[in-house]
Amino acid sequence: MNKFSKAFFANTVTSLNIFCGFMSILYSSQNNFKLAAIFILIAAIFDTLDGIVARLLDTASQFGVELDSLSDVVSFGAAPAFLIYKAYLFQFGPWGILLSSFLLVFGALRLARYNTLVEDLKTKGDFKGLPIPIQALTISMLVFTYYKDGKIIEPFNHIVIPLIILMSILMITTIRYNALPKLRNRNLKTKIVGVVTLIIALILAIITNGEILFFIFLGIVLFGLLRYFFFFITGKPTSNGNGELETEENNV
Repeated sequence: MNKFSKAFFANTVTSLNIFCGFMSILYSSQNNFKLAAIFILIAAIFDTLDGIVARLLDTASQFGVELDSLSDVVSFGAAPAFLIYKAYLFQFGPWGILLSSFLLVFGALRLARYNTLVEDLKTKGDFKGLPIPIQALTISMLVFTYYKDGKIIEPFNHIVIPLIILMSILMITTIRYNALPKLRNRNLKTKIVGVVTLIIALILAIITNGEILFFIFLGIVLFGLLRYFFFFITGKPTSNGNGELETEENNV
């Protein structure tokens, strides 16, 4: 099997990520927000799988990195932005359009910066800035869980705008987040466990109406921020994701 034919499998998985993003946008346009949120979660599963397939077949390439980022812009930028606009922010008119666009625009900036920093396609450390899939999963699970009777119920409707602003800013900072959901620098067994975990997460989202998952993803968002302030205040060193030690002051 030559390099091209092996790369086809990984690129197909990435393309399924893009397809899920499109399906999410389609269902959001039809006001079927539950399915729109589920397709974002399925896209995250394919986003994890494509990296696993590429490494198993040894087909990691710059083309794959670029295709992966393009798919992320659709599935984790445009899809959640349109979802939260249709589910909640539409009522604020032009301001709602602007606020919802933050998830797409800042997510694209984050991905562009990431691509310029990639040196070794096979060995990548922790993320600098909130990963765009975590942002998308937080928004999608918020809508999946708390959109009822034609609106996002209280008190969760009051956190939508602050949460969007916070996550948008976090995506373009250099605050360290652990390598999720791609499970970089892990052995095959751990990567497979990661995929199984995401599948279980999908089942839990359906069984518990997404409530558990929303708080898990929100916890990930806040943990990175709180850890940053903890190390900043204490001045203690923290890993930069490549096994080196640095202080949080060096991350800014």
